[in-house]
Amino acid sequence: MADALTHRGPDMGDQWIDPEAGIALGFRRLAIIDLTPTGHQPMTSADGRFVVVYNGEAYNFADLREKLAASGHKFRGTSDTEVFLEGCVAWGVEATVGRLIGMFAFALWDNREKRLWLGRDRIGIKPLYYGQFDNLFLFGSELKALRAKDGWQPGIDRDALAAYFRFNYVPAPHTIYRNIYKLEPGTLLSFRVGEKPKLRRYWNLASVASQGPLLNDEEEALVECEALLRDAVKRRLVADVPLGVLLSGGVDSSAVAALMQSESRHPVKSFTVGFENAGFNEAGHAKVIAQHIGTEHHELYLSEARALELVPSLPDWYDEPFGDSSALPTWLVAQMAREHVTVALSGDGGDEVFFGYNRYHVAAATWSNVRHIPKPLRTMAAAAISSIPTAGWDAAARIFPQSMRPSLAGDKAHKLSSILGEADADGMYRRLVSHWSNPEQLVVNCMEPIHAAWNDARAIGDFSERMAFLDTKTYLPDDILTKVDRASMAVSLEVRVPLLDHRVVEFAWRLPKQMKLKGASTKRLLRRILYHHVPRELVDRPKAGFAVPLDQWLRGPLRNWAEALLDEKRLKREGVLNPGPIRHAWTNHLAGRDNEGQAIWGVLMFQSWRERWNV
Repeated sequence: MADALTHRGPDMGDQWIDPEAGIALGFRRLAIIDLTPTGHQPMTSADGRFVVVYNGEAYNFADLREKLAASGHKFRGTSDTEVFLEGCVAWGVEATVGRLIGMFAFALWDNREKRLWLGRDRIGIKPLYYGQFDNLFLFGSELKALRAKDGWQPGIDRDALAAYFRFNYVPAPHTIYRNIYKLEPGTLLSFRVGEKPKLRRYWNLASVASQGPLLNDEEEALVECEALLRDAVKRRLVADVPLGVLLSGGVDSSAVAALMQSESRHPVKSFTVGFENAGFNEAGHAKVIAQHIGTEHHELYLSEARALELVPSLPDWYDEPFGDSSALPTWLVAQMAREHVTVALSGDGGDEVFFGYNRYHVAAATWSNVRHIPKPLRTMAAAAISSIPTAGWDAAARIFPQSMRPSLAGDKAHKLSSILGEADADGMYRRLVSHWSNPEQLVVNCMEPIHAAWNDARAIGDFSERMAFLDTKTYLPDDILTKVDRASMAVSLEVRVPLLDHRVVEFAWRLPKQMKLKGASTKRLLRRILYHHVPRELVDRPKAGFAVPLDQWLRGPLRNWAEALLDEKRLKREGVLNPGPIRHAWTNHLAGRDNEGQAIWGVLMFQSWRERWNV
């Protein structure tokens, strides 16, 4: 099982086994702090009570170490893992986890109580999977580790598959396999032989969001926010290996890069990936930002030929189906960064924390404007919008100056048409984040599960805040952070995300919405901080995201590959998917009537995954 994760930890590997207790811990290490043998894992506490395998970093470990040393604890090395262990001895497991600032997933064995603890960080930056089969309890950082264990026969969870087709990721706590689960963010699991696993949330975003805004002075909030972000970045610069930053040129990554460079005495290494297709290329913006703040910049351009080479590798990196096509450039920028550094900071999370997605204002404004219009009239308007092909809307958008021109105008127009007929605001949001509106039609014999976060969100009255809450609970850990973790760890690169320091998340939820989102002005407070370092004309432009020219690729160089995976006879023979709606969408896409690339890509990733893992 540990050998299956060598890419996550190429520096060393070891095991700790207690045959009498029936517990085995395996580990692969990517050495970041304390590169000596005193930092190796599995690691045992000084008193012998606890043994741990620990993935991630505790960025406040120096502060905790100082407190522990003052109370008499001795340390053999300088790693944060040892501080975590001795904290468990001094304060107990739950109290120690509550003190951590960082990203982590761990398995901790208590020799005295014969109890196993599994834990995951508050936001879900690091992954952890588990499952129980009779007298076998398995856990690991990736599903491929569980598959390596004899005695487990994996089978597809068709209900989870339906949820996957809606979102292009499998939402927690489900996985693609029956009886295997993701440990959800902010959760501890404890387990003893003869008992059922017990789950307890030690941090809950719903509790944070329910407190309501506490800071009303924007200037005061600006000073406090920049100090907190600077501290979050500074803490993530502690490492015994080279560091860099992933720079897309957007607000989030630019803010992180600027703060990182301001804390460094030497030019920070920055990395970006672009596309040879100019309509999808944001690399030029990143280069301008890098030149202004003074980083040592590296860039790489992705071609159609390179994409063809990468596509067959996706099921190896994401060992359950994963339909976010930006996994391709994410892997490439991680690979490029790894040639120079072992750790990279990124700007992930800014859109959820500081309200950056266009839907937070567009969907809210749309619903406010149309809620009183009878549904039949809205349905007619939707039909009129969708009757114009996406290419037609793209052409119409060209009347605007380049600086004001919305990207992917046709896709956004058709997205708007798809939501106008919804009965309520929540239905509108659900349709916006759905790639297939009725995924149960795609999967034979299934019932799509509903994420518990939707129940938690009902207490949030404001529609924009409700969308941001749901994105933070679902899309962020299960899509964005999964994408970054697998892509980076596939090349043995650790990525740190200062905007997802839980103190930053909690602070942002203390702000009135208008400090984050006012009209169409998104991430207002974060932008103001960035303006202290970068002229606003370099960053104020329409949001583009990390998109790839997927629709063009599927109609061009990837068409034959896709056609083989979507062959109607093959789908019928395999007996999992219903060919009808899939073939209909594929035919429409090839004819240019709709840009269904993202939805079709999700099906292709499932088919490719199933072929690779022989499930």
